[in-house]
Amino acid sequence: MEAAAQWLAGYDEQLARTAANAKAADENLRRVSGSATSPRGEVSVRVGPSGALEAIELTPAARALEAEQLARLILATAQRAQRSIGAQVVEIMTEYLGDGAALDFVQRNMPAAAGVEEGPYDEDDYFANPRVVVR
Repeated sequence: MEAAAQWLAGYDEQLARTAANAKAADENLRRVSGSATSPRGEVSVRVGPSGALEAIELTPAARALEAEQLARLILATAQRAQRSIGAQVVEIMTEYLGDGAALDFVQRNMPAAAGVEEGPYDEDDYFANPRVVVR
């Protein structure tokens, strides 16, 4: 009987730790946000914890762009902000989950790059040869 009580007490402690970790992870994830600005500064976006677009700011320079160019630029900028959210989420969840199947699941469900390349952009070539595949 005493062994069962000890097992139950240990199990209760484990459940309490798991609940506390879940609450802490939830609080940390609610504070996550991401933002990005286009290479020339025409477009700035902010995304929330889920990666959903919360704000788009266009500078007067955006008016000089063709509609298709502006659409690609908004999409590319939003995707960069979403990828920054994904990196933050994976970092937070790694702390609580450690490596394993649960973390693999989180990583598989982060926003995809969708053909956007990171890194320095050639300002002269940026609009002539967009780096985004629009579907």
